[in-house]
Amino acid sequence: MSSSVSTIHQQELPRPHEGSRPVRAVVVNDGKLLTTGFSRMSERQVALWDPRNPEEPLTLQELDTSSGVLLPYYDPDTNVVYLTGKGDSSIRYFELTGEAPFVHYLSMFSSKESQRGGGWMPKRGLDVSKCEIARFYKLHERKCEPIAMTVPRKSDLFQEDLYPDTTGPDSALTAEEWLSGKNADPILMSLKDGYTPQKTREFKVNKNLLEGPKRSHLSQERAQQEGCALEQLSEDLKRLQATVSAQERRISELEHLVKK
Repeated sequence: MSSSVSTIHQQELPRPHEGSRPVRAVVVNDGKLLTTGFSRMSERQVALWDPRNPEEPLTLQELDTSSGVLLPYYDPDTNVVYLTGKGDSSIRYFELTGEAPFVHYLSMFSSKESQRGGGWMPKRGLDVSKCEIARFYKLHERKCEPIAMTVPRKSDLFQEDLYPDTTGPDSALTAEEWLSGKNADPILMSLKDGYTPQKTREFKVNKNLLEGPKRSHLSQERAQQEGCALEQLSEDLKRLQATVSAQERRISELEHLVKK
């Protein structure tokens, strides 16, 4: 835990949102505080605060009039905050900067089904070969759907600007040290070790396709049977034509006799 977080714990924001609904808060870059809540007209809001001057927010934005409580998830590596809510069918994400208006809307993921809950994959579990910067697990009634947030890049090289050293799985302090009042920055790890370049697809020629489809033993027997049947049908047709010709000659002879 850093000293900036300890300083925030010693201060209190005077009613960050005017509505009576629940408020959520998360510490972001430079020790600032990002909160989500409701206005008096039950409009959902997001605000950014500087604890050194808690009287007025640095920025306050109204989002919509849905009733779900917005839960912020902050990625310190990219300075991007994601807002989700139970019952929502969308995920908004914003970039935080040091200049006004401080909270910049980026985009929104939306789907037809609303979420009953969800959680986020730790940064070290993402697929860096696909430039995945976040992964949200959306909880449905009967399934859990992974939703990947990716940044399109043409290069197959490791993207160092997307993946600076991030918080690793090892703790910087023991429980006893933390209870005694010690602070320490988290132990960072590089994601480059987990990067595996995407394999280039090789063009392979299928010889079977070039030679044409091979007939099986059964198909050959069937072809032979069909050939025999066709020959028999041709012979029957020739005999029928001969019979018809003979009958026509006989009819002509009879007509000649009748005329006499």
